[in-house]
Amino acid sequence: METSASSNLPWVEKYRPATLEDLISHEEIITTRINKFIKEEQLPHLLFYGPPGTGKTSTILACARQLYKPQSFGSMVLELNASDDRGINIVRGQILDFASTRTIFKGGYKLIILDEADAMTNDAQNALRRIIEKYTENVRFCIICNYLSKIIPAIQSRCTRFRFAPLAIEQILPRLEHVIEAEGIEATEDGKKALITLAGGDMRKVLNVLQSTWMAYKSVTEINVYNCVGHPLKQDINDIIFWLLNEESFKTCYEKIQQLKTQKGLALEDILTEIHLVINRLEIPPRVSSQLLITLASIEERLADGCVEKPQIAALISAFSKVRELVV
Repeated sequence: METSASSNLPWVEKYRPATLEDLISHEEIITTRINKFIKEEQLPHLLFYGPPGTGKTSTILACARQLYKPQSFGSMVLELNASDDRGINIVRGQILDFASTRTIFKGGYKLIILDEADAMTNDAQNALRRIIEKYTENVRFCIICNYLSKIIPAIQSRCTRFRFAPLAIEQILPRLEHVIEAEGIEATEDGKKALITLAGGDMRKVLNVLQSTWMAYKSVTEINVYNCVGHPLKQDINDIIFWLLNEESFKTCYEKIQQLKTQKGLALEDILTEIHLVINRLEIPPRVSSQLLITLASIEERLADGCVEKPQIAALISAFSKVRELVV
């Protein structure tokens, strides 16, 4: 029987794996290595890194549930996220206090989870490395980050590293279908495909977009998914490419693109991302395509710096005008 509290949870949390067996990916990491560490009670300090939504936090929380009983979980596990203050004072205060205090009448070690650790300052990381070394007998650390390069080498060398790669389609699809069935959702095959394409290996994004689309349209189709996230449809990109390559009048091409952007609420950055993927399939000389990609990169850089979109649309049309001249 589903409780009202669980029914109100976002699906990302509602369907978060509770045990290591529920995890859908990275079997070589979880089943062969981490499970073995836990069974032999030889868990090292861990460093999980990789893109968002690939199961890093879920994995260590499942490990913690396997290591500790529910009644002792709060006293044995300290979890700090990027939303918490994790400057040098927290490392020397809360983390040091937790690591240095032994548990009475309980054997084993405590677990400290530092999620989004790449947001920690270098000073905090340098203070942390000594604590990791000094209190290994009493505590294990699990450091989670998206970018390994933002973790100082001294901490990297003290941890066993595991890279969590983006999830493959065959890993996402069974879990997606499980949620669709559990929630009684009407979803088409092209809708599922659109969810997986937009997510780019991020399971969290799959479930968030699925829930948003279902709440907005009560039907998960390709068009509804793309409209929900404001991403250009494939047909929209094909139309834009056709206009850029075939429309003779600069003014007409500009007006058509601007009208489509306004009607669909599209961002030029999303359009550029999709155009980039299409360019690789166009039958144009490598010299021309490389020059076009350089120009598109410059446009994207200007947009990232906060430039107005209208002049950048003109720059986009101009870039393809040059392509036509060079190809002809």
